[in-house]
Amino acid sequence: MVQSTANGEPANFAALKEMQRCRKLCSQKVMSERPSLMIHRGRFTGNLEGDFVVFLIGMRINSPLNVHKWMPVASAMPRMIKELYAHPEMGFLHGEFWFSRTVIVLQYWRSMQQLLAYATNKNAEHLPAWKSFNRSVGTDGSVGIWHETYAIGAGRYETIYVNMPPFGLGRVGTLSAAEGRRQSAASRLGMPDDRRHSDNGQSALDT
Repeated sequence: MVQSTANGEPANFAALKEMQRCRKLCSQKVMSERPSLMIHRGRFTGNLEGDFVVFLIGMRINSPLNVHKWMPVASAMPRMIKELYAHPEMGFLHGEFWFSRTVIVLQYWRSMQQLLAYATNKNAEHLPAWKSFNRSVGTDGSVGIWHETYAIGAGRYETIYVNMPPFGLGRVGTLSAAEGRRQSAASRLGMPDDRRHSDNGQSALDT
């Protein structure tokens, strides 16, 4: 028997629609700000001025047949992303989205204070969704949720993008050629780059 949602759609189709909706919201914001997402041939590094926050959040569908458990969780994220893009003053900068049985949303925030303020804002989408999850799922094991939060200090990170369209921090901040002092991961971090070089003159770990 095929599990269906309240509107009669097959469960897996309904889930796909919700996840695609979230991904589309992330993509639409980027397209509106940067009309060209063509591939940048070559080696580039991304930079964002000042401190910022990297926030990873997601869910895992542990019991696919329990649609009534995981569907509200899956549908909550698109509402949050839409709200955050509509209110840049909240501190949200950009999101990247991947979906499978485990869903991953990569978010960039301007500050930890703004991220925490959004999480506890009674008038925003997150807090009601969190309370609803605790009431309907809690620790029954049907749906997993997770997040990881990283406070990034100015200059205390490095990135590399080879033959990529603007992505991740390269979308949020600025892209520049990974050459000279930006050639290797060590040099981008301001560390001594004393590794052995390969025959073509590039470090074995230039990326």
